[in-house]
Amino acid sequence: MRTVAVVGASLAGLSAARSLRKQGYDGRLVVIGGELHRPYDRPPLSKEFLAGTVDEAELALEVDGEDLQAEWLLGVRATGLDRTERAVRLADGREVRVDGLVIATGAAARTLPGSEGLSGVHVVRTLDDARALRAELAQGGRLVVIGGGFIGAEVASTAQVLGLDVTVVEAAPTALAGPLGERMGAIVSALHADHGVRLLCGVGVKGLSGERRVDAVLLEDGRGIPADIVVVGVGARPCVEWLAGSGVELDNGVKCGADGRTCLAGVVAVGDCANWYDPHAGAYRRVEHWTGARERPDAAVATLLAGGATEPGVPRPPYFWSDQYGVKIQFAGHAAGADSVTVEEGAPDDRNVLAVYRRAGQPVAVLGMNQPRLFTRWRKQLGRTTS
Repeated sequence: MRTVAVVGASLAGLSAARSLRKQGYDGRLVVIGGELHRPYDRPPLSKEFLAGTVDEAELALEVDGEDLQAEWLLGVRATGLDRTERAVRLADGREVRVDGLVIATGAAARTLPGSEGLSGVHVVRTLDDARALRAELAQGGRLVVIGGGFIGAEVASTAQVLGLDVTVVEAAPTALAGPLGERMGAIVSALHADHGVRLLCGVGVKGLSGERRVDAVLLEDGRGIPADIVVVGVGARPCVEWLAGSGVELDNGVKCGADGRTCLAGVVAVGDCANWYDPHAGAYRRVEHWTGARERPDAAVATLLAGGATEPGVPRPPYFWSDQYGVKIQFAGHAAGADSVTVEEGAPDDRNVLAVYRRAGQPVAVLGMNQPRLFTRWRKQLGRTTS
């Protein structure tokens, strides 16, 4: 291959570029990113960066002196892929002809319909998002977080420490039930009440009120929650619109094999936009976690450089962590499909617990709250049972 392009310049894209060089690719390498920023770490955006304990320089993912001998095209988005010409079309009219392509365009935060043009309403996905929100949180006031998932919970935790009056609104009956199941989701989300943050579950958001700036969140049950700042944390959508008509199969992202290969030769996908096949589960899964973006590009690049001749392995069980109200939360595996969950160590009421999810007696997931050592042991075991 004479030219390989990586479309996406966040963690997954940078990991792919590093893996290309590590695995011996010495040709032309082009990295295309829609943001002007060099690759940066996203997990601190909703925690330490918002709190002001981490600055922008500390978010950098590239190490001092690192040089991948790559052409960086930043601040320009990919708008199309011409499979006949094997060219990536860019928003500024340029085209990059490629022999190999890594799709790593990630995902974008979902917004609340009707919130366009209303100041005080934020999402947290990019550095620019976090900059804007941090400036507003510094002013204090009443914050309403729409969505009780991990991003929303982290923002709520950070804002509570900063002294804001915080309310979290979650449409589902139990926050975090999706990733953790109802029982453990209720235990983890109880951290809000433990720290004086209001959690309203089982009620949807009808809309926002305010002329130029938001002043309240309107709930479907008729209530209105006064708000000076609103953060919308209702998930993310894969950034794959630019691939429409390209021949790349799209299904909740880019549909891939267990090694990231797509239906087009010489094209692989990694990161939040990639819907990888999980041979253990017999299903496709799109994993929006840091570890997947860091680890899976190695397999995808190996497949790309070998022309698809490699034997796909079994991806490691997904792993993510979250820091909320001083509690370290770690999770690995898939809670969906588990027929039991047992507390192996600690006490749920103390928010100090190790829980194991099982299906037909076999561990399929593990959750730790302030149990890093025991969690690591169970995570390793989980990797062995799912490989």
